[in-house]
Parts: sequence; C-alpha cells; structure tokens
Amino acid sequence: MFLRKLLPYFIQGIAAGLILGLVLFLLNSIDLFHPTQVVEIKESVRSPGNTPATGPVTPVSYAAAVEAAAPAVVNIYTTKFISRRSHPFFDDPLFRRFFGDPRLPRERRQNSLGSGVVVSSDGYILTNNHVIDGSDEILVAFADGRTVAAEVVGTDPETDLAVLKIGLQDIPSIVIGHSDQLRVGDVVLAIGNPFGVGQTVTQGIISATGRSHLGISTFENFIQTDAAINPGNSGGALINAYGELIGINTAIFSRSGGSQGIGFAIPVSLVKTVMAQIIEHGQPIRGWLGVEIQTLTAELAESFGDAAIKGIVIAGVLRGGPADKAGLRAGDIITHIQDQPLEDATAALNLIAQTPPGESIRLRGLRNGRKFELEAKVGRRPTRRP
Repeated sequence: MFLRKLLPYFIQGIAAGLILGLVLFLLNSIDLFHPTQVVEIKESVRSPGNTPATGPVTPVSYAAAVEAAAPAVVNIYTTKFISRRSHPFFDDPLFRRFFGDPRLPRERRQNSLGSGVVVSSDGYILTNNHVIDGSDEILVAFADGRTVAAEVVGTDPETDLAVLKIGLQDIPSIVIGHSDQLRVGDVVLAIGNPFGVGQTVTQGIISATGRSHLGISTFENFIQTDAAINPGNSGGALINAYGELIGINTAIFSRSGGSQGIGFAIPVSLVKTVMAQIIEHGQPIRGWLGVEIQTLTAELAESFGDAAIKGIVIAGVLRGGPADKAGLRAGDIITHIQDQPLEDATAALNLIAQTPPGESIRLRGLRNGRKFELEAKVGRRPTRRP
C-alpha cells in the first residue's frame, strides 16, 4: 500500500530527469554545429623598458649607433685647378697684334665631393684615395658646420685609401670595431654625403665578406653590403649596430650610377694596417718578389699534364729582382707559400705583400713536372703611382 503511494512520485522524478537531460542535449547540439571561434595571440613577455627574457635582442631603432658615429663622419670637398691652352689659331702673329696674347694658359676649377671618417681626436681622417687624388685644395666639413683645410699625410692607391690631417684638436672620433668578426646577415649602417645632399644614413646587412677579383684595386678583400651607397658616400663609414667602424665605403656596382643594392667597403682590419704605415712611414710597406703571376686554371693545369694542380704560374721574372736572385723561372708552378696552399693569384699576392721586406719566404711547386723548393728574400714593393 505504501509503495503504491510513492510510485507516482518516482515516475514524476524520472520524467523530470529525462526532460532535463533532453534540454541539455539540445543545448550541447547547438554548440557542436556552431563551435566557438578561438584566436591565439602571442603577447610580449617584456614590459616597456626591459629586454626580452629569452631570444636575441633586436633594436627598434639604430639612433643610438648613429648618434655615436655620425659626428665623426665628415664631408670632403676637393678642388683641382686645370690649365687649358688656347686654340692653335691664336698663334697667328696678326691675331695677337689686335687681341693680345691669348696663348697664356687659362685655369678652371674642378670640384668634387666625398666623405671621410675621423679616427683620432687629434685630427687624422680616413678617406678613399680616389676622393682626393690630384686635388689642389681639400676642405673638411663637420656636421656641426665647421669647415677646415686638410693636408694629405699619405695615400695608398693599391687599396684606395688615404689619410688626411687637420689642425683641430679634441674633435669627435669614431670607435674602431672588428671586421674579422662579421657574419653574413649582420646589420650595418652606411654614413656619408651622397650626391652632396648632406649627411645621410642608410641601413642594410652584410651580404658577403672577402670579396675580391672585382678590379677595383690591387689588394681586394671587400665587405659587400646592400646598404645604399651612392656617389659621394666614398670614404664614408660603414658601422655596425653599436656605432663602431667596420669598414670604409669605397665603391658601388651599378649600371645607372646609383645604388642597386651592391656596395663594397674596405674592412677595418686592412684599414688599420695601411693607416698605421702611412702615418709612420708616409706610405704602406709591403713585400715584393718581382714576378708576374697568374692563377693556374683547370685548363692551364691540364696543359701542364695534371688538371688537379692548384696554385699560380710564374709568367715573368724581373731581371735582378728578389725572385730572379732566388732562382725562380718563368713557367714555374708555385703551389705553396710558407706551407700555405695557394688557390689563386690574389692569395699569393696578399701573402707576399704581408711579408716584411728583408725576410725570407719558402716557396714550393713544380718545375718541368718535378717538385722543387726554394727560399726567396723578400724586397720592398715599389710604390704605385696613380
């Protein structure tokens, strides 16, 4: 009897549970057909003014680097006086009787511009040789408006470098970096005076290092960059993201005369050596053997009977020169200098030039198919005039 009275309540409870379950099922079904859209975002883990907890630090601005280096980058204005003689027609005595003697030389001024970098507070400035070559007057203009005459301390046409000196003291100078630590992809900034518009900064990366065989100068070991370098930038600074000098801008590769993303700079490792010798001796001091050399190509090596040989061929020997005294002959193949294998003529030229005059170097190679070895006493490389 008691169970019969409770039975309706059990039925009502079960029915209510089924109805509630059906409602929940229908609500969940709606979510399945119309799922909620979730967007993932990555928020910065760095609060303003702090560096990231992990990963490389990439500056938002290079203003600090430019502020450190730009005051030491100067504009260089040069003047060359060119004499012109009158037309031979004026040699006629009758003409001279009425118009005087116009055969006297007439002068015209030829102006050009470039850039330079102050490397010491007592007035030494680096620039390219081609910027000041043949100039009669050289003016250096600072970013603060000061202009002062400069004199040439010395030049090196074979690396296209020149050192100037001005009479000012305690001037802004640049911090010298380390070009031998550069990597392809490093950020660089070029500072100079393109087209005479005034000091300009362009930004890019290191595209390559150790570029040679460009025909720009005798000793080539260029930094290649896509930072915009234009006429007027020559002699200016190539700096890293810390404002340190890593190269002297020297040339562009262009069919139009403007920047096409291929510029070249002389690495500061080479610049420092040349600059020190110019300041001390007035010119660079390099080793010399008195030989004409050429790279041993695969075709040329095959003509000697072994296409696998690498090195250089002695194409000519200067009579009475260091190589001649050591016994080198035209046709000799040199494979090693100081036990260093040679890949091409550029490598051989650099090794010889880096050897101080008076020291001896060991040469290994082949003569008429037979191995030979000898020592040559290095002489001093004659100064090349532009």
